[in-house]
Amino acid sequence: MKNTFLGKLLHLADPTLPIGGFTHSNGLETYVQQGLVHDKATTDKYVRHNLWYNLKYNDAVLMKLAYEATSKQDLPTLIALDQECTALKSPREIREASKKLGLRIYKIFSRYQQEDFVIAWGDLIQQKKVDSHYCLMYGMLAALLDIPLEEALHGFYYNAAITMVTNAVKLVPLGQLDGQDVLFGLHDDILELCQETLSVERNLVGLCNIGFDIRCMQHERLYSRVYIS
Repeated sequence: MKNTFLGKLLHLADPTLPIGGFTHSNGLETYVQQGLVHDKATTDKYVRHNLWYNLKYNDAVLMKLAYEATSKQDLPTLIALDQECTALKSPREIREASKKLGLRIYKIFSRYQQEDFVIAWGDLIQQKKVDSHYCLMYGMLAALLDIPLEEALHGFYYNAAITMVTNAVKLVPLGQLDGQDVLFGLHDDILELCQETLSVERNLVGLCNIGFDIRCMQHERLYSRVYIS
């Protein structure tokens, strides 16, 4: 059967989408200023740990749950996930960034999806009843675009990885080839992460990453900042 979803997935997961993602480091700037991420090896460690111990139990699995809720046209569950996501994002900058990116990606792709589900979510946005976090909007849109879940997860993880690597190249700084080495070394990890995310137990969703949260909170008080978060 002919592949009909690849172009849509590449579009949805494109790190250059005009949603403002390039303005956020998600706490990496703090790690760099504190000297914790300072070369190729520590960049690799930071990105891997963020993917395995943060995204897997937070944004990635929430994206999966949003995809499943949308597939069932289950609006109440998606609303509950939105509230849960807001509660889980303790650092203010990260929480606000997630809302902004989510609203912007919804604005782009909702124009191409006129289903009742999309319209109903738009009404909730207008009424300020939902925050529309990026991971949830990505999951919702991936389902509506008929992108298979595992492939949607792969695009989600790749987007996160390339964003972290690109930011590290600028902030550390690293050579362009160093950044590509880190990214290439993550391909097998992303495949494994996609498989494991599909089976994360519900009671593990939102697993706390204290160090990551603290450094995201510290970011807003850094002496100098290049990124918003």
